[in-house]
Amino acid sequence: MAQERKRKKKKSKLILVLLAEVVIVLILFAAIFFYSKYDKLQFDNTDDTSIQTNAEVEIDGYRNIALFGVDSRENALKKGTHSDSIIIASINNKTKEVKLASIYRDTYVNIPGEGYNKINSAYFKGGYSLALSTINTNFDLDVNEFVTVNFDAIVKIIDKLGGITLDITDSELKYLNGYVRELNRINGTKVEGLKTSGTQHVNGTQATAYARIRYTKGGDYKRAERQRIVVAKMLEKIKQSDLSTLNSIIDEMLPQVYTNLTATDILSLAKSVLSYNIVDNTGFPFEPDAHTYNKVSYVFPIDLAANVIQLHKFLFDEEDYRPSATVQEYSTYIEEIRTK
Repeated sequence: MAQERKRKKKKSKLILVLLAEVVIVLILFAAIFFYSKYDKLQFDNTDDTSIQTNAEVEIDGYRNIALFGVDSRENALKKGTHSDSIIIASINNKTKEVKLASIYRDTYVNIPGEGYNKINSAYFKGGYSLALSTINTNFDLDVNEFVTVNFDAIVKIIDKLGGITLDITDSELKYLNGYVRELNRINGTKVEGLKTSGTQHVNGTQATAYARIRYTKGGDYKRAERQRIVVAKMLEKIKQSDLSTLNSIIDEMLPQVYTNLTATDILSLAKSVLSYNIVDNTGFPFEPDAHTYNKVSYVFPIDLAANVIQLHKFLFDEEDYRPSATVQEYSTYIEEIRTK
């Protein structure tokens, strides 16, 4: 069991590193075309004072940005869609070192004004403001900036890369073709499914369908492995692409991005990207307990307060962090629910 957990953690870390590499490559080229393409972004310039933090929390010397990946079947980015990927990118302002913490989407948390639920439902109910408030109040963070990307953009990006090669198993084939039909309904396309299993060249719709499969043996962990494979294949193709192709990909990507980072913020990040060094990444909670409660599957932190202490040590090198009263209150309640 311990070895299996280690393998799963390694897979999660590899996914994060590969995603970060893809983002870095695209940011570099986005910077080249920045001023002519910035208006393609979905930008939120609201001075949102509704984002909550815990009063005792003070984090100096770091810039913390939330990255949300949404699986929006209606291409909605602002709310009404669950955040299937939640990553906290913490940048050390002095050393330029970056650490990434991926929050499991089924993590049981207190959503302000809504009660306890899966963390991915916060974005669905209240968009980025409620999602950031949930992250801040449950984990003693101070995140006010975010970037949201729609996974559906992957379809067209892979097509522009000329497709990728995947090895499809017999057990995956049926589910893959089911997701192809669903993507066709969403996107108004008529892409054919695959006729056989085996190693073959697939297009964007087929590759995205493959990455969505979660019903074979291994469930969500196997799904994460498929996503890792797709991202790795994309990265290979991106690094081999010419400037014209990369320009086309950026045109496709930016309209699927929603953020409250200003033009100055984005340009500053793009200019400094070569100085950044991703030094570590992890999944959160560090000690999860996945089981069903009231007929719903959740990921419960085993002692939320202890996990928050470990998170602050990981992100900010704090050796003796003391969780806020709010986190300690949530921790006590979650432990009572977890052990029922």
